[in-house]
Amino acid sequence: MLGLPKGSLQDSTIALFGKAGFHIHVNSRSYKPSIDDPELDGRFLRAQEISRYVELGFFDCGLTGHDWVVENNSDVIEVCDLVYSRASNQQSRWVMAVPEDSPIKSVKDLEGKRISTEVVNLTRQFLEQHGVKAFVEFSWGATEVKVPDLVDAIVDLTETGSSLRANKLRIVETILYTNTKFIANKLAWEHPAKRKKIENIAMLLKAALEAHDKVGLKLNAPKSKLSLILKDLPALRNPTISPLSNDDWVALETIVSESVVREIIPMLKDHGAEGIIEYPLNKIVY
Repeated sequence: MLGLPKGSLQDSTIALFGKAGFHIHVNSRSYKPSIDDPELDGRFLRAQEISRYVELGFFDCGLTGHDWVVENNSDVIEVCDLVYSRASNQQSRWVMAVPEDSPIKSVKDLEGKRISTEVVNLTRQFLEQHGVKAFVEFSWGATEVKVPDLVDAIVDLTETGSSLRANKLRIVETILYTNTKFIANKLAWEHPAKRKKIENIAMLLKAALEAHDKVGLKLNAPKSKLSLILKDLPALRNPTISPLSNDDWVALETIVSESVVREIIPMLKDHGAEGIIEYPLNKIVY
């Protein structure tokens, strides 16, 4: 049984599994998707709950945030990191924020103050570490609008900080960096067949993420310009070089970051390359 995050991560998770070779179809009103792998039975659930159900064995494995594993104090196997989100492929962080004009400058200034957040346990642990006593209340959402009228500070999740700035909030402390993790139940991990399946899923998901911003390039190049091309050609690994029927030419194939292709292709043409083909990648397995 596989636990999948419902909500903001749902679409990006389905897309990631699709690139990894697992096609997931879900009805908008259903929590039980169909997966084109007879060995997988999935359920969509709030990410906040998945680590608990993995720990209890209702799920053999699942995807959830590192933050919710910590918040729930879940005793699970963290199989691998999967750094992706609905907006970008970067880590998010839980931050303590206050109004721009607040006199609060650090966690020490929160003594006796009121804080609103979804991650109550995480916030209380952070305050304890700094010897601060404050009242922490659970927030059901719209946390940003609660300061300064209802609370003195909030602890909220952000990727870029743009939403906080839009609400005229200032970050005081970073409590935890987080990203999606693929986790497994401890008993399932000890089961050879289940562990092998979990490890294979992890490998394919990581391979799909590795291919996220990379493309493949194929081209033919004159041997006389090969050293120049290799000098200027950034590559994930050394390019594959193959002979052609014309001894004066070779074929090259390589993987590069998509962001540099617009600069590489004109360079290749300047060095006499022909038949340049750029193609998308679904997976890169190391």
